[in-house]
Amino acid sequence: MIVAATQFTPVAGDIAANVRAVSDLIRSAGADGARVVVFAELCLTGYEPRLIRDTPALALTEDDPRLDPVREACRAVSATALVGGPVLTDDGRLAVTTLVIGPDGGLLTRYDKQHLYGIEAEVFTPGTADGRFELDGIRYATATCYDNRFPGLAERAAADGCHAYLSSAVLEIGNDQFETVYPARSRDFGLHVVLGNALGSSEAGQGAGRAGGWGPDGVRLADAGPDAPGYVLVDVPADRKAPAGR
Repeated sequence: MIVAATQFTPVAGDIAANVRAVSDLIRSAGADGARVVVFAELCLTGYEPRLIRDTPALALTEDDPRLDPVREACRAVSATALVGGPVLTDDGRLAVTTLVIGPDGGLLTRYDKQHLYGIEAEVFTPGTADGRFELDGIRYATATCYDNRFPGLAERAAADGCHAYLSSAVLEIGNDQFETVYPARSRDFGLHVVLGNALGSSEAGQGAGRAGGWGPDGVRLADAGPDAPGYVLVDVPADRKAPAGR
């Protein structure tokens, strides 16, 4: 299974512009053979917790018509996309949500970030359930940025038979997760790890890019670099091997 790890510079608070960018990347990656396309945390609004807090119109719903171009792009290339935004929960609060939109344009699942960081806790409600979906016989787990500091998510993913661990993040320049966290999650739990990250400035700082993937041995398989928008492709085989000692 080919998974695309993307990066671009979201426009702060401009859902329409970001939907266009996301849709274009889905179509391009799908044309290159990607069946799953992973985007950055809050890519639909930019990582702007204060702006989201102060702008009710930025709240999204699972069936939000503003996301129709994303659904159409998924259908056009038969790909699944992980797109992030501030999405309302059943009780009317906002979560840092990953919507997993399938190749038919339908919602496969949603994942709400469980471990909130800093000001996020003032704006969003934490999720309580792990994210899972399956496509063409391969099982995927989802996680969001600060979640990855907590190995329990990846450990549960491996125990649940997942082949790959897909992370949507906004990692700024100088963040140590590229060297310390992602290789450890892949190596310790025998998972392919794929990261979608952001470029450009946001409330988190300057996005570092470097979207890509790691193999089950913790070795980098692909790196999109620190500057250019686009994507890299990661091949996730169906025969997941458990890490040594398991």
